[in-house]
Amino acid sequence: MFVHAVLFEIKPKELLRYRKDCRLWASYAKRASGFVRYMTIQRDGHKNQFVSAYEWKAKQGHDRFMRKFHDILVAKSKAKVKVLGYYNLKVIDEIA
Repeated sequence: MFVHAVLFEIKPKELLRYRKDCRLWASYAKRASGFVRYMTIQRDGHKNQFVSAYEWKAKQGHDRFMRKFHDILVAKSKAKVKVLGYYNLKVIDEIA
């Protein structure tokens, strides 16, 4: 499994727009090959920080999705956000 996460700082007045943008991005990802799930996560103990996390079967699915849709979705997104970091994570152990 591969996880792509983006850490954002979002002002409270932008939160509703951000969550709508998240649903937009997730709706596109849901139709992409290799997509597993999407999560919007609030960072505990850090004011106004949120993570958009996408889980993929493999990095190739994520890369294909980003090449095809990233610029389109950035243009459609409405929330004003500050990106604090991008994280590409490879799952090495999983216990369900």
